[in-house]
Amino acid sequence: MEASQALTAECCIVGGGPAGLMLGYLLARAGLRAVVVEKHDDFLRDFRGDTIHPSTLEIMAQLGQLESLLSLPHQRAEKLQAEVAGQEITMADFSRLPVRCRFIAFMPQWDFLNFIAAEAAKYPGFTLLQSTGFEDFIYNEGAIAGIKTVQGHTIHAPLVIGADGRNSQVRTKAGLESQAFGSPRDVLWFRLDKQPDDPALGMGHKGPKQNFIVIDRGDYWQCGYTIQKGQLDALKMAGLDALKSTMAQSAPFSVARMAQLESWDQLKLLSIRIDRLKQWMKPGVLCIGDAAHAMSPIGGVGVNLAIQDAVAAANLLTQPLRDGTLTLRDLQKVQQRRQFPTVATQFLQMKMSSSKRPRTKPSKVPQIISRYPFLRHLIGRLIGLGFRTERPRYLHEVR
Repeated sequence: MEASQALTAECCIVGGGPAGLMLGYLLARAGLRAVVVEKHDDFLRDFRGDTIHPSTLEIMAQLGQLESLLSLPHQRAEKLQAEVAGQEITMADFSRLPVRCRFIAFMPQWDFLNFIAAEAAKYPGFTLLQSTGFEDFIYNEGAIAGIKTVQGHTIHAPLVIGADGRNSQVRTKAGLESQAFGSPRDVLWFRLDKQPDDPALGMGHKGPKQNFIVIDRGDYWQCGYTIQKGQLDALKMAGLDALKSTMAQSAPFSVARMAQLESWDQLKLLSIRIDRLKQWMKPGVLCIGDAAHAMSPIGGVGVNLAIQDAVAAANLLTQPLRDGTLTLRDLQKVQQRRQFPTVATQFLQMKMSSSKRPRTKPSKVPQIISRYPFLRHLIGRLIGLGFRTERPRYLHEVR
């Protein structure tokens, strides 16, 4: 775009993540004009949420995009395994889910986002502006009526969607108040190249303390090590070799196997935070996805909740946007629809990450799941489908 260019749309979406791109795609598919503003010039970011759950795969099937999506490189997990107190157990089993894809697809998020962006670009109403940052709102007689970008562009729209993540500038500028619920843990993410003699590992958590995570990425392992919040500085003081020795006690890899970790720059800290907005909206603006509710990485549900938010928003807002009758009440319906699954999921995450139980106390999880095998299917349903699934309402393409 040239400097100071002006655009007009029914909806301006700030943030080109899963929630923002999916909503832009659905609105454009329904015949509306949607502009997505993304501050980066691409989607290539390490250690983003890369799990596509059965609920999201079912939405892609309903949109007629499943076969094309699954033609991209990915790994599948029909079960999630964990080693707890030295015992290997199946924590979640997706084999009985009432959907077409009874597995989690592990796919780099940038591939998924590029796929959605390419499909959305087939519709004339869709515009993606990359390397374009949100600066402030445009106001018309005191009401939000679009945005100004850092690059000097103006985008006029009756609705601005904040889909710009847990550090959302949209929600900050809109003055939307959040509730923080904290988290006692953070995660250090890193890669290990695969070796021919590596053990056969399933997806999920490994180690007697459940604090080492392994994800199969094809030619490398994506590994995560959970630490107490605020512990990183102390770990750095002790040295990288000490950390590798500690991790080896929980990891399926020896200290020697982790020799390729030569610098702290190879480890990325994910600061876990659980929060949600009290009100997701004000007149002319609505937040969805992480901008409305930051999730823990437990269960990898964040991306899929964001997708569900986008589908619900498209279902509820397409008609009033098309008719020019959008009101605050319409925006409130989105939060009402998505509030229960958000609160219920965060409640479970907080219970699962509670630090009240001493780390040395043996876990009762293996005995409970072994005694009641139906629990692995229940957990599979909660992880795979969540507490409320959404179905795209506007399935007929409009060009």
